[in-house]
Amino acid sequence: MSATRRQAVAGGLAIAMLAATPGFAASMEGKSMYGLIGRMTAKPGQRDALIAILAEGSGDMPGCRSYIVAKDAKDADGIWVTEVWDSKADHAASLKLPSVQAAIGRGKPLIAAFGSYFETEPVGGTGI
Repeated sequence: MSATRRQAVAGGLAIAMLAATPGFAASMEGKSMYGLIGRMTAKPGQRDALIAILAEGSGDMPGCRSYIVAKDAKDADGIWVTEVWDSKADHAASLKLPSVQAAIGRGKPLIAAFGSYFETEPVGGTGI
């Protein structure tokens, strides 16, 4: 069995196991969630400060199911943000919150560049 076939079999098994997990199917029924995955680069030496700003108060955003800030393992200044929202409208509304506006104001000077940005439609899984 080649590595490619082995990976395909393992992937199929993982999907089957996930679909049998309580809550997975329920999270898929009648919902169209909104997801974002984005990368940014902090100015040199500012990644930890920017991460702290991005992460603070993220639990106070209505409609936000998941907000994960992660260090890029291969770039000392790289940051990935993965978000899952009940809807695109909830995400848009979050950008108007005073706490989010304040965080944007404090974080913007620490950002060197924005990288890849992907919109997704999450359908289920652990944590959402």
